[in-house]
Amino acid sequence: MKPEPVGPVLTETRRNNLLRGRQVRRHPFMIWHPFQSVLLVSLFGFLRPALPLILGLSLGCSLSLLRVSWIQGESVEHCWGNSERFHNLPVTGERKEVDNLNPRIIPYSRNPHSPHRKVLRTRYIQSELGYRERLCVVVLTTRSTLNTLAVAVNRTLSSHFTRLLFVTGARAPKLPSGIEVVNLGDERPAWLMYHTLRYSLSNLVSGFDWFYITQDDSYTNGYRLQELAARLSPAPPTYFGRPMEFIGGQDGWRYCHGGSGYLLSRELLLSLGRHLDFCRSDILSSRSDEWLGRCLQDSLGMACVSEHQSLRFNSLELTRNMKAEDLSEESLREAVSAYPVRDPLLMYKLQRRTSQIRLHQTYSGIQQLQTEIRNLSSWTQTDNLPWPVGINPPFTSMSRFDLLTWEYFTDTHTYSCPDGAPKCLLQGVWLTDIQQILKEAVERLNHHYQPWLKFRLRQLVNGYRRFDPTRGMEYILDLLLDVTTEKGNIGVLTKRFNLLRPLARVEILPMPYVTEATRVQFVLPLVPTEASHIGGFLDSFATHMLDPQENVGLTLLFVNDLSGDVFKDGRGMVSELERRYSHLQVELVSINVKVPSQVRIMEVVSKKHPMDALFFLVSVWSEVTDEAVNRCRMNAINAWQVFSPIHYQEYSPDFVHHRLDPLSSQDPLGNGHFDQLASSEFCFYNSDFMASRKRMLSEMGKEEDEDEESNNTELLDMFLRYSELHVFRALEPALRQRFSLRRCSSHLSSDGYHRCVISNLESLGSRTELAMALFEQDQTNST
Repeated sequence: MKPEPVGPVLTETRRNNLLRGRQVRRHPFMIWHPFQSVLLVSLFGFLRPALPLILGLSLGCSLSLLRVSWIQGESVEHCWGNSERFHNLPVTGERKEVDNLNPRIIPYSRNPHSPHRKVLRTRYIQSELGYRERLCVVVLTTRSTLNTLAVAVNRTLSSHFTRLLFVTGARAPKLPSGIEVVNLGDERPAWLMYHTLRYSLSNLVSGFDWFYITQDDSYTNGYRLQELAARLSPAPPTYFGRPMEFIGGQDGWRYCHGGSGYLLSRELLLSLGRHLDFCRSDILSSRSDEWLGRCLQDSLGMACVSEHQSLRFNSLELTRNMKAEDLSEESLREAVSAYPVRDPLLMYKLQRRTSQIRLHQTYSGIQQLQTEIRNLSSWTQTDNLPWPVGINPPFTSMSRFDLLTWEYFTDTHTYSCPDGAPKCLLQGVWLTDIQQILKEAVERLNHHYQPWLKFRLRQLVNGYRRFDPTRGMEYILDLLLDVTTEKGNIGVLTKRFNLLRPLARVEILPMPYVTEATRVQFVLPLVPTEASHIGGFLDSFATHMLDPQENVGLTLLFVNDLSGDVFKDGRGMVSELERRYSHLQVELVSINVKVPSQVRIMEVVSKKHPMDALFFLVSVWSEVTDEAVNRCRMNAINAWQVFSPIHYQEYSPDFVHHRLDPLSSQDPLGNGHFDQLASSEFCFYNSDFMASRKRMLSEMGKEEDEDEESNNTELLDMFLRYSELHVFRALEPALRQRFSLRRCSSHLSSDGYHRCVISNLESLGSRTELAMALFEQDQTNST
């Protein structure tokens, strides 16, 4: 028998190739079979006619894919290069894949078993979003001029800017009131400037775009400085003022004169921060402005400029014994500052002259605009222009319920009083307002008829006024006047005047807006007559506060709980509520007082809580939602403001069924009204209550255990009379109160008792519902 070969079988083709020196490379684990060779030969013969077509398609697709990949790589390289040049980043070969960022809403939730941590957030949108004010004014002053020239600067400049800071090296023994003074502890001018810049970098640079540095012996035109700062761009580093040459300095070196004042941009201050230590040790100068100019020139190469972005910095140099009347109107209007001012009286005169120029310029602009409006009115559909020209037309009422009523007044009294009295005395700002209007009417009359006639007010015959929300305060005056002619003849004349005090610039109040997580302590006082209604309050409290896990607490005060059986059911409901919500702890307090007023109740509660506790005083009829709690957190500001929400009072269900049109489910506020006479809900901090309470006791001259009269005072009256806090009242749609007839205590003051009675009457029903009830009653009696 013939032995079988151990290795691979050599075919005739492979043997011939080996003989010709053509060694065929194959995979080391691949075994060649004669059948494969036959199959390849037959397949090659079958595809041989189409081989050029297959090769052409393959080559074309390969070249196309190669070209596309090359173009895409070049475009990506180009885009990455441009973006990195824009952000000043080096171009690298490695690219990281950037994933798409999808917004994700994280709802607020709190673990009831974990201790609560107070969330510190900014209260205003400006500080949270990083917005900066336009200009901060820094005034360099001394110990000897702090109570004279610095006070004059503050009175003439503080109304124009939000931040006016006085920097001194040594503080005076008695500081003037109303001035923000920073003592930096070094009276040397150059070192004082160094510490001023350091203080600005540490405390002010994050909140302002521009810094104006001046001295207290320089008058600053606040109007012109405001216009200048509003038109300047804060982006580039800028050293803007009145250029002065250095003594022995190089050509082109300029510093800004300190007496005239100068502007530093925020970017310049940030760039200068890392060079201040070098300038302090290497630059010696006896003047602060020269030291700063040399520091900027040596470190940043910045010289003072008097013109920037098509704006020019003008300054006046005052000579000795110069008067404010000697300055021309144009130069004083365009000047940013005037230097030197050695007398505070001269600074006040300059401010008065500047204000007069500004007022004359405003009146001229108003007349020009009125002339343009009259000329353009001929091209409009109607020729009757409202008086005065350029002011909104009078308010047009849509129904008889929104009519603007006129108030009648005389020289001493008004016949429309806030408390509903038929006549009350004019006093305070209302008396000042009437006196200004009478004086203005006579002055305008004399200005119009001079020099032929001269008028003098003898008596106010009739006076009417009303507030129009679209225009302002309107007046109608009937005046009895003494008239003197140019020849000296005297007569008596009665004339009617129409005057308007238009609305000035509308400002946005800086109210807080963010939602905070501050703990709110609800305080609910209960008298025995309200014991059966506690179940409705606890159900509403659990639905709106406990189920969403709001950060709230609850304190129940059982007033005059003598027997202990009246509130037995209420105590059981509270126990069940604590069992259902383990994170809730309800404080139960029993008190016995003769007069259960709000102040007396809060005295007991305030002693059981820390000073920073936020209280929300409610009644058993209140239905509080999370929106009302959030507004309580926002509007109650410690040591600044208390919040008294005006709840929505539901009408009596006995009168609601008389409604002519059925109540729509889309109108949740259709069966009641906002009760402006009630103040049963109140939101305030414990520290504010304690401070106001202490002041009330001290002014009444009574001890804490002898203040029976003070206990009759409600919270609203206490905060209004005995505190400097802002009392903020606003309509609160998210705070509803079910119908109930309030118990008007005879221990209340006359005004408080009157408000309570009127509130009960207005809460019965609307005018339509009460009229229908009376109509049905008359029909029943007649039959």
